[in-house]
Amino acid sequence: MAFTWLSAKDKADEVIATASKIAPGQKCMAWQMDVRAPQQIEEVGDAVIEALGSVDVVINNAGIVRIGMAATMPDEDWEDVLAANLSGPFYVCRFFLNEFLINGGGRFIHVSSVARTGMAGQISYCASKAGLDGLSTALAKEYGRKNITSNVISLGFFETDMSQKDMSGSRVKFWDEFCPAGRMGRLSEVADAVFYLMSDGAGFVNGQTLNLTGGMDWVT
Repeated sequence: MAFTWLSAKDKADEVIATASKIAPGQKCMAWQMDVRAPQQIEEVGDAVIEALGSVDVVINNAGIVRIGMAATMPDEDWEDVLAANLSGPFYVCRFFLNEFLINGGGRFIHVSSVARTGMAGQISYCASKAGLDGLSTALAKEYGRKNITSNVISLGFFETDMSQKDMSGSRVKFWDEFCPAGRMGRLSEVADAVFYLMSDGAGFVNGQTLNLTGGMDWVT
C-alpha cells in the first residue's frame, strides 16, 4: 500500500506505524506530493510503481475547502479549490490509466461530498465535487471495456479534521436534527465502502455514486 501526504508528515508516520502493527511484513509507504502539480504526480507515481511492482486501485481523496459566498470569493480561493479537488484527481487518473491499461484493469475511487449538489457558503468546493462526478462517469464510459471501473463515494458529515475545522456549531446541530441517522458518519464506514468498491463483488459497479449520508442527501 502507498499513500501521499502534503504537509502532515507526523500523521503519515502514524499511519505507517499503525499499518505495520496490523499487517506485519506488508509494505506501507508514503510520499510527499501536491496533487496540483502534474510533474510531482508523475515522479511519485513512477516511484510507487517501482516500489510496489504494480498498482490496482487508486483512491482520490485529497481535498481543501475555502469558505465564502460567490459574490465575495477571491480568485485565488476559487482556483486553489478547483486545482486541488478537481484538476488534481484528473492528473492522478491520467497518470495511472496507463498502468491500468498495461495491467488489464483497475479501480478508481473518488471521494466526493453531499456538497456536490450545492451548499451555501462553499461554492468552489461544491463546484469541484460536482465536477468530480462528471470526471468519474466519463472515465467509466471511456474505459469500462478495458476492465477499469470508476466510482464516487459521496460523504455527508464525518468526524474528520476538515469537518471539525470548517463545520460551524449551527451546521452540526442542523445535521444532528435532520439527518435520519441522527449522527455524523464514522471513518470506519468510509473504509468499508472503499473495500467494497475494491472487491470482486463490485466488478460490475461502474460510473456510480455511493451515498454515505445517513439518509440525508441535501444540505443548506
